[in-house]
Amino acid sequence: MSSTETATDPRLQMRSIIQRIATGPELSKDISAEEARAGMNAILAHQVDPIQAGIFLIALRMKRESDDELRGILDAVRDATTPVVAAVDDVVDIADPYDGYNRCLPAAPFLPALLAECGVPALTHGADAVGPKFGVTHRHCLEAAGVPVGLDTAAAAARLADPQIGWTYLDQRAFCPALHSLVDLRSTVVKRQALTTVEVLARPIQGRRRTHLVTGYVHKPYPRIYALLARHAGYDSALLVRGVEGGVIPSLRQVGTCFNYQGRGEEQPFEIDPAAMGIEQSVRAVALPADLPQTTRPGDDIAVAVDVPATARAAAAAGMAALAGTRGATYDSLVFSAALILWHLGRESSLAAAAGRAREALDSGRAALRVR
Repeated sequence: MSSTETATDPRLQMRSIIQRIATGPELSKDISAEEARAGMNAILAHQVDPIQAGIFLIALRMKRESDDELRGILDAVRDATTPVVAAVDDVVDIADPYDGYNRCLPAAPFLPALLAECGVPALTHGADAVGPKFGVTHRHCLEAAGVPVGLDTAAAAARLADPQIGWTYLDQRAFCPALHSLVDLRSTVVKRQALTTVEVLARPIQGRRRTHLVTGYVHKPYPRIYALLARHAGYDSALLVRGVEGGVIPSLRQVGTCFNYQGRGEEQPFEIDPAAMGIEQSVRAVALPADLPQTTRPGDDIAVAVDVPATARAAAAAGMAALAGTRGATYDSLVFSAALILWHLGRESSLAAAAGRAREALDSGRAALRVR
């Protein structure tokens, strides 16, 4: 079989890839960005056997993906995504973990409405139920608050450009249906794979002039990886927050580290102190209500998890109250994250001033009107 035939037949190419990446801890070899892109494109197009698709993803994970492999997989995801340019100069793309939260009450779903009230068009995106966590997602919380979560990309971009709204949610099912079709496969694989890392960087809606990524991380290797991929995807700036459960909201009670870059330059670390922004909390994040019912995760009859609909309703109630000016941990979470973003964008000269601007928007009650 010639190398040309291997390169043009997705099944033969996948066989060749697996032979190299799945040969044990010492003999596995990296593949090129082009091969990773072609292999992922074939998986997205359902041109290879699902078992081989799962081996591809987990073998890369077990040997640890190279930078080129991550770039190639991201390129394939972006190949399957049709981006839309919104009629605004700047768009802030908030990329929280698609598999959601299960240890705290999410506040980040309501961050875009606050940013919109501060004059910053903001997008959040996600999916309904994604492993390995199967937690409470932005979609769940916003749907519980009455926000439309089934918009197509053009309609979502129109909400961004509407001065009375200025923010939107966009579901992966709408902007990259080929990737969304792999949810069951990813659940079968069980462990986190490269798709968990790259899917938040699809960049489905862009600004006319600039698009800015805001995402979270927990583990120390990820700021470099996310910054590398964000530059590759064309984000003009990026803010990478060491957040609770990997989200964009930092701990409310301790000094933390973030990274950012401007103009696609190198990422730089900086420290953040909630006390310097007037935040004094005894909790790291918004606590789960004690009376929430518990259940089991989809496909897992052993692990106990929060009841997703009930938790989403509680998060929606807390988020709407905070947007209307009610003080508490959700309010402080929104102030903290909004302040970081406003300062990162250069809308305020200091984090303290940015926090003051966010509080004014919340206390006025106008941010809540952007949801209703």
